[in-house]
Amino acid sequence: MPKSLYVDPVATRAPGKIHFEDIPVCAYNKTIAEERANFSDEDLVRIYRDITILREFENMLNLIKTQASYNGIDTTYPGPAHLSLGQEASCVGEAYLLDKDDYIFGSHRSHSEILAKSLSCIEKMSDDELMKVMENFLGGKTLRAVEKFGKCDNVKELAIRFVLYGTLAEIFAREPGFHHGMGGSMHAFFLPFGVYPNNAIVGGSATISAGAALYKKVNQKKGIVVCNIGDASLGCGPVWEAFNFAAMDQLKTLWEEGMKGGLPVIFNIFNNSYGMGGQTRGETMAYDLLARIGAGITPNQMHAERIDGWNPLAVIDAYKRKLELLKNNDGPVLLDVVTYRLLGHSTSDQNAYRTKEEIEDWRSYDPIIKYRQSLVEAGVAEDSKFEEILKETSERMTMICKAASDKGISPYVDFVKEPDYVANLMFSNETVRSMDPEGKVRVDTPKEENSRWKSVQSKERSAFKNGQPVSKMKVYNIRDAIFEPMFNKYYEDPTLIAYGEDVRDWGGAYAVYRGMMESIPYSRLFNSPISEAAIVGSGVGYAMCGGRAVIELMYCDFIGRAGDEVFNQMSKWQAMSAGILKMPLVLRVSVGAKYGAQHSQDWVAIVSHIPGLKVMFPATPYEAKGIMQAALNGTDPVIIFESQRIYDKGEEFHEGGVPVEEYEWQPGAVNKVRDGKDLTILTIGATLYRALDAAKELSEKYGMEADVINMPSLVPLDYTDIIASVKKTGRVVLASDACARGSFLNDVAQNISNLCFDYLDAPPVVVGAKNWITPPYEFDEFFFPQAEWIVDAVSAKIVPLDGYVSKITPTEAQFLKNAKAGV
Repeated sequence: MPKSLYVDPVATRAPGKIHFEDIPVCAYNKTIAEERANFSDEDLVRIYRDITILREFENMLNLIKTQASYNGIDTTYPGPAHLSLGQEASCVGEAYLLDKDDYIFGSHRSHSEILAKSLSCIEKMSDDELMKVMENFLGGKTLRAVEKFGKCDNVKELAIRFVLYGTLAEIFAREPGFHHGMGGSMHAFFLPFGVYPNNAIVGGSATISAGAALYKKVNQKKGIVVCNIGDASLGCGPVWEAFNFAAMDQLKTLWEEGMKGGLPVIFNIFNNSYGMGGQTRGETMAYDLLARIGAGITPNQMHAERIDGWNPLAVIDAYKRKLELLKNNDGPVLLDVVTYRLLGHSTSDQNAYRTKEEIEDWRSYDPIIKYRQSLVEAGVAEDSKFEEILKETSERMTMICKAASDKGISPYVDFVKEPDYVANLMFSNETVRSMDPEGKVRVDTPKEENSRWKSVQSKERSAFKNGQPVSKMKVYNIRDAIFEPMFNKYYEDPTLIAYGEDVRDWGGAYAVYRGMMESIPYSRLFNSPISEAAIVGSGVGYAMCGGRAVIELMYCDFIGRAGDEVFNQMSKWQAMSAGILKMPLVLRVSVGAKYGAQHSQDWVAIVSHIPGLKVMFPATPYEAKGIMQAALNGTDPVIIFESQRIYDKGEEFHEGGVPVEEYEWQPGAVNKVRDGKDLTILTIGATLYRALDAAKELSEKYGMEADVINMPSLVPLDYTDIIASVKKTGRVVLASDACARGSFLNDVAQNISNLCFDYLDAPPVVVGAKNWITPPYEFDEFFFPQAEWIVDAVSAKIVPLDGYVSKITPTEAQFLKNAKAGV
């Protein structure tokens, strides 16, 4: 879209060829003797020690899951155990050069990654740094538990125990775990060592890692990002979206100086040849050698390379070279790390899909054996040294397992004493005006010089002036009310970025961002690919790392393309982290009009059903500005629905119009726009205006006066004013443009019935769209609720209106017929 990128018809159609470079495959061939020039003997031995720690950790879990006993400790663990036994050398090699400023993200099979990265950080950090981390983490609760094991004078050994215990206690769902047991095996992490969340959704970390790398790049933070996913995840669309997002051309062609270059992320694919039981190469995938796919993403083939993950030194060698690329802004990188899991997908896996001979053949090359042999043969250490390491590792792990299994040392969260424990974690509800108060705000012009900002300031902030409607060109409308707080926040929070389809040059499909590009540099406002999963997933990663983002899906209907990222990622990490993580992420979606079945749906019910999301749907400029301001000052994930039907609406209800000054819409608050005594009408979204038309007809023709209350905040929702109105009127109709079946309003209606039963003259009535696909715009009046539908529902279901003949609301027989037919 940028005019600076001219699409030349001659050059675009010119003949030629696409050239590919060879991709290295397991090219490392150095001996231990040669590597002794690059590593001290102590480091070479420590690599082996770390591998054994990881192996023993997974072996311990395997024995507990399969035999309920480990080294004389009888205990059980009912949760998941996707063990990486066999993949340890790959993890240790990956972590060797990384430090606390480098972030890793993982999968359901990431225990070894957590431990390897932590052990690497322990080696690099000073004793004072380590003690500060352990003392400050969770108020020292995990450290206090570790200290009960016995005295330990060596700080690094204490830190090793701390990491092993904190990880295992988290897996065992114990309160001293790294996040109070709320994440468990597949979601464990430890931020002080740069170990960011692992993910139970296959490939789920790909888009999140891209967002984390975006955070580092935009905010010029130290370190790089490693995304650890498995070979089978290459069958997942969001993974490919993440590859492309991390390598977008604009990063090199359009972003401002100092920001140019691909994202600093390594997509580290642990290629163990299997998904669950499906074999990738030869069965479920088409790439033959996984590293090949880099050639399909970027001209530099993502610097792809296939490396022998069973040789930790080969992995370190690759990382040394690839880290240099990232330091030179030449990411992203793809690594195909060949490894093998010696156990099944999970501990219940009987390995029916592979032979015992295959497993035993791989065991004969086990790094625990082969790497040790190579060190002994090279004279690095005597074999007895490695026996000592194995003994020490076993004894330490036995101590850790015993403590983590002991409910005295490692209690569960007490849900009897704290029944709202998880409920209190769902939202952080904090006000943080800037995610980086010390950071430098990067803008291209002073705010006051921006043409759109000046235009907005000059507009009439009420829909009426001197009793007459203000023209659309001069009235402050809903799109202005969304623009204004967002634009202001750009000048307050240096971490704020916004992106989505066509938000820059186009100004957004509905002109909300129009004019911003005059003042906001590319790195803070950019067009994303049409990749809804990457848009939302990267937003999650960006926010998780400490930034604030406003992301946009052009239509509500496209939420389905980002289902996992909205339902499982955006919504859950605050609670799964026991409040350690924040999620200052705003997702804007528009509810379409005129565009038929796949672009005109109201899906507030779907996202409102998902715990952990705040859901808003403003219908007036006053609501919209307050909601956006509150979302931008907060630390929770907020989805804001916006109806395309009413972007041009001015403020018709709030006295004095929309204030110039900043204000926030209170969470859960409703908006009464009309007073009455005979009926309550509750609305969501654009139906507010049709409800007002219905209220006018009820008043003028039937003498019935209605309270009309809009609900711009759906989650949370404060029922106080709703209950007061229903108790006053005894009658309630609820209307929205969502299909009636499964509507959010059905939930509200049920709650009203429970809370106001003794005050109701009739059951609450929900008026929604037909349970059809959305037909073309020409048939809107037959599909979406109209004012007449509300009047008809009142007469048919609540109180007969004098002289009115109901012809729209289904009779009981019609309802039963439709329900039986599925409509």
